[in-house]
Amino acid sequence: MDHLQNATRNLFFTGKGGVGKTSLASATAVQLAESGQRVLLVSTDPASNLDEVVGTALGNEPTAIPDVANLYGMNIDPEAAANAYRERMVGPYRGVLPDAAVKSMEEQFSGSCTVEIAAFDEFSKLLGDPSATAEFDHVIFDTAPTGHTLRLLTLPSAWSGFMESSVSGTSCLGPLAGLQAQQAIYKRTVAALSDATATTLVLVTRPEASAFNEAARTSVELRKLGVSNQHLIINGLFQCEDQSGSDPIATALQRRGEAAIAAMPDTAKELPRSIVPWSWAGLMGIEALRNVGRPAEAEAAADESPAPIESFPDGLESLLDDLAAPGHGVILAMGKGGVGKTTVASAVAVALAQRGLQVHLSTTDPAAHVTAMLAADQLPGLSVGRIDPVQETEDYRAEVLQTAGADLDAAGLALLEEDLRSPCTEEVAVFRAFAKAVAEGTDRFVVLDTAPTGHTVLLLDAAMAYHREVTRQTNQMPESVENLLPRLRDPDFTRVLLVTLPEATPVHEAAGLQADLRRAEIEPFAWVVNQSLLPLAVSDSSLRRRQHLELRYVEEVQNELSQRIALIPWQIDPPTGVEGLSQLTAENHNPSHQPTSN
Repeated sequence: MDHLQNATRNLFFTGKGGVGKTSLASATAVQLAESGQRVLLVSTDPASNLDEVVGTALGNEPTAIPDVANLYGMNIDPEAAANAYRERMVGPYRGVLPDAAVKSMEEQFSGSCTVEIAAFDEFSKLLGDPSATAEFDHVIFDTAPTGHTLRLLTLPSAWSGFMESSVSGTSCLGPLAGLQAQQAIYKRTVAALSDATATTLVLVTRPEASAFNEAARTSVELRKLGVSNQHLIINGLFQCEDQSGSDPIATALQRRGEAAIAAMPDTAKELPRSIVPWSWAGLMGIEALRNVGRPAEAEAAADESPAPIESFPDGLESLLDDLAAPGHGVILAMGKGGVGKTTVASAVAVALAQRGLQVHLSTTDPAAHVTAMLAADQLPGLSVGRIDPVQETEDYRAEVLQTAGADLDAAGLALLEEDLRSPCTEEVAVFRAFAKAVAEGTDRFVVLDTAPTGHTVLLLDAAMAYHREVTRQTNQMPESVENLLPRLRDPDFTRVLLVTLPEATPVHEAAGLQADLRRAEIEPFAWVVNQSLLPLAVSDSSLRRRQHLELRYVEEVQNELSQRIALIPWQIDPPTGVEGLSQLTAENHNPSHQPTSN
């Protein structure tokens, strides 16, 4: 891993969901710490799995990681940060101001925007306040998937600009006094991000076209912010042990990676790069992190015999009759980034449309491309769209000014315009668009590919807070917003598909998401295990080892986590277009498992 040579003080790991950001950030932290450096490893992902990867329970403060001297870890918990931020703002006034005034302040700081700004405040402190991390030589940030991270890294500039232009001292966050006290830190954060001697952006990608494209887009976007010191890691490049082509699955896996690297965008090609070989075992635990880039001892000891596969779950087609039965409603594909939510949502939408039903396929993920998944194919009854944050924000601002601003005087209108310039307006606008999309399921099917888990959880958790924001700014509650939670909680209207890969992190992240949904009184309809090698006949020893590993997690989903489960085998040709997606829901498309003899 070349980025370890002359490593800068700050390293940001980002990339498309599921590319291995947490594993490689953790491996970097372990190897730097074991070289004698003092290292703080920080997750900014609301759905962080850092605890599982390093094998230590982490909180909002630096926690020593056993077995690695000099290494500390922490998670930035948005809710915990919001509570602390709220108390810091309101606490000094308890017992000083009348109770009614304190209650009013608490209400002002209960909005969804407070959650985002509080998490951002914690992040900025680590980057812009040298005293906060003075005891460490390196601070390594494991970030959420790209869309969330781009927003995080643009916020220092966005909030600095908003505060400089704000004249009223109020916003969707309530009084800005708390933020203005941090303005110097935000400016130092912006400076640190653009200082090539202090900060390196590590773009992590799989050897896949979509991951390369997203890495290239992120590279361009962050160069615009001045983040110019960038490094590319290609994680999980597969090599067959037998180059004769005797195992068609292994051969296809190797060729797919090679083709993706050859076709990667010039922006990505130009970056200095490291390549990390594919590992059947994943990168969990300190010992595995130490061995990144080196043959692990576990490889030699692992079982190469065919996995004892007696049966495996039915395919995606087994869910279709029950999904189609209501004739309308909302189907949500949820899960960790990179597990194939877009593919599953697209395949279900195509299958329902092929049954003669009216279907709209859309996405709440700014990094998803459902249109590309259809490859420009047309299908009667199927429409395709996306919730565009930029367009939704423009539409929302225009509507609020036209309605709530219609009767305001000049001073009042200026205050409203200032409020709407807040970076939080985008979150409110996207939430409202999500509610509108769900409402459209009353007279047809709406299939929604959602953003990665953390962002989706925040979206759902914040439903009540967003209610308040929409009402505050527009003076009215749209029907779609008012009925959002009842619709999501109605099992005859909303069907949630939890999509996962047969690996530890995606399964356990989906289990956490299922628990969050149940707390919100939303019961998932089924689990979909995607890209499984279990149904395939393989002879490559590393793929056989992988089957043993997958079996453990498929059985965990089947026996402990799900009421219904469907399994999609890994595809030699990536499923795109109507024909390719139709294969995922075709009857008897699962190939029989035929273990190859030793």
